[in-house]
Amino acid sequence: MSRPLDGISVLDLGQIYQGGYCGLLLSYLGADVVKVEPPWGENVRTRSEDGTPPQVQFLNASKRGITLDLTSEAGREALVDLAVEADVLLENFSTGKMDELGVGYDVLSDGNSKLVYAHGSGYGDSGPYSNYPAMDLTVQAMSGLIHTTGFPDGDPVKAGPAVCDFLGAVHLALGITSALFERTRTGKGRYVEVGMYDCMYPTLTSPVSAHVSRSEAPPRTGNQHSGLAIAPYNVYSTEDGYVAIICISERHWEALATRIDREDLVGVEGYDSKAARAERRETVDTEIEAWLDGRHTDEVVDTLLGDGVPCAPVQTVEDVINDEHLAARGMIHRLPNQGEGRPEVPVPGMPIKFEGVAEPTVEQAPLLGEHTEEVLAEIAGYGPEELGRLRTGE
Repeated sequence: MSRPLDGISVLDLGQIYQGGYCGLLLSYLGADVVKVEPPWGENVRTRSEDGTPPQVQFLNASKRGITLDLTSEAGREALVDLAVEADVLLENFSTGKMDELGVGYDVLSDGNSKLVYAHGSGYGDSGPYSNYPAMDLTVQAMSGLIHTTGFPDGDPVKAGPAVCDFLGAVHLALGITSALFERTRTGKGRYVEVGMYDCMYPTLTSPVSAHVSRSEAPPRTGNQHSGLAIAPYNVYSTEDGYVAIICISERHWEALATRIDREDLVGVEGYDSKAARAERRETVDTEIEAWLDGRHTDEVVDTLLGDGVPCAPVQTVEDVINDEHLAARGMIHRLPNQGEGRPEVPVPGMPIKFEGVAEPTVEQAPLLGEHTEEVLAEIAGYGPEELGRLRTGE
């Protein structure tokens, strides 16, 4: 069965998480993705002594891998030769780095007007921060994410996952696919750029809305709603763990109040609307906590889900990688570990599903430079002489 990007060739110069995940999505969409690394490997390889940490295997599955030294003339020429035949080139080096190396958009598009060139960065190509060095942590800090995470009486806390990197990757993939769609009408490629900082601003919808409504946004709300506009909305302790409970609609609240034996709070002044309950969120939480006292997580979740109340247990990372729902959705693929540690790496699958299209086959990430000669011979037509010149860097 064909996939949406079958026949599309991608040169993936992505590194760490933003670039790596963008390339992974394109691979799962059907593109032939060639991971291009320097001979010493991309940055994330340094997280293990052997150069094959789980992160590399996690984000580079189903790609081919080559090495090119872009500081050498031969390496730059090879990239230009490959780009002539490519549909997409993606990279997330610092803004301007590829131009400094002499292989930026202007050079590569001059040889291939159909090329979609995609650049991911921390702050984008323009604006006062465009030249700031950026990683997920610094963008979390700049974007307000850290300021809004944590409890009111504690220090600001970063989000656990690398949300800025991955949100930036998804937006970059969307930009690439949009440019490819546009190319079907115009016949020409386009330069696409995404700054992670830009991607984070819409995530502040709740606290920004609170600022608009009240002229002051709550800085940190713990596990309560970041705009303090919904109650119940919290993570509550049980006898053996934690459970998240939220009531978005009136029917949710009615079902929950009935379950905790507080039907008297249904339809009465002060509890008869979402906004009213939000003003009494501490009281609402106290009632829920009293009902949870002595109850176990599984019991609570089963009971509330049976009542139609949105809730979930707080799962550990180990719980998640063994989750039956993710397994059923094709989201966990256990591949042999190429490095040290556990024998398998639970590589992620494709979150986007297409009716009538089988799940993509998930194959092991390439070893560093594993397909260099194969790819250059196949795509750029390199023979022994050109390959030898590339090896020597002449």
